[in-house]
Amino acid sequence: MKNIIKILFVLLMASPLYTMAQEEELNDPKDREKIEAARIGLISERLGLTPEQAERFWPVYREFTQKRGEMVREFRQAQKEVGPDNQDPEKQRELVELGLKIKQRQLDLEKDYSRRMMDVISAQQIMNLRNAEKEFQRMIIRQLQQRRDMQQRKENLRDRNQQLRDRKNNN
Repeated sequence: MKNIIKILFVLLMASPLYTMAQEEELNDPKDREKIEAARIGLISERLGLTPEQAERFWPVYREFTQKRGEMVREFRQAQKEVGPDNQDPEKQRELVELGLKIKQRQLDLEKDYSRRMMDVISAQQIMNLRNAEKEFQRMIIRQLQQRRDMQQRKENLRDRNQQLRDRKNNN
């Protein structure tokens, strides 16, 4: 049980990364659909769900991830409202307290849904789920970083080519 709680804590800390990737980097619904299909595929494969388990598992899991995402968005909205440069200690304290309250709500949500999911899948599959989620998050972050790197390379090449053209035109 302690291991499950540790895994849940790590998941709570990492889940905002996936949500951030979804919200900030992937505004195209087609991209989101591809990511969702890849996530479902990876999780299904790692859990080894039977058709009966999958039928009962996915509605519960979707509900859980939707509620978890709402909590992350709630905190992000509060951060935006306070502003990154706000030096008001009272506002900063309120934001910290809200963050802690949301983390507690996330933990409570995780406990509740873990119990519900264990009615459908085994404890080992729950642990495999956490590992699959972390693996998927790492995969998404790696792909986003590769996209940024590729975009940066394109911009650098474009700038370099423009500089060469400017030199050629000046000569």
